[in-house]
Amino acid sequence: MSDGGVLAGGCLCGAVRYEVVEQPMGVVNCHCGQCRRFHGHFGAYITIPRETVAVSDSDGTLSWYRSSAKAQRGFCSRCGSSLFWNGDESDLLDVAAGSLDQPTGLATLRHIHVADKADYYTIDDGLERFPRGAPEPP
Repeated sequence: MSDGGVLAGGCLCGAVRYEVVEQPMGVVNCHCGQCRRFHGHFGAYITIPRETVAVSDSDGTLSWYRSSAKAQRGFCSRCGSSLFWNGDESDLLDVAAGSLDQPTGLATLRHIHVADKADYYTIDDGLERFPRGAPEPP
């Protein structure tokens, strides 16, 4: 984590950069079919309030793809980097953990949508697993 408690990250070519000013709880691995196709494997995300993310898109390459009736995915149209998952009915934004600058100081918390995981790997890290999405907070 960089000085001042800010996490920074961006795409492969550097055209899209962002800063996150709220410390996330950790990383959640999503094994749904859409994440697998978008990331080329499962998706690892941090979830933060949308208003705590500042995005800099110097060349206008941040693009959004409507991946379902309830969400869109943000990516760099120049280099193809997967960056964001944005649910329509939420004040939260999921940021691809792999796009964060290192070190992050974060740890993986759990796995979601494990019922949809690909058949070429196993999940054997002992972390919480949910067949579908994570349960709603109390």
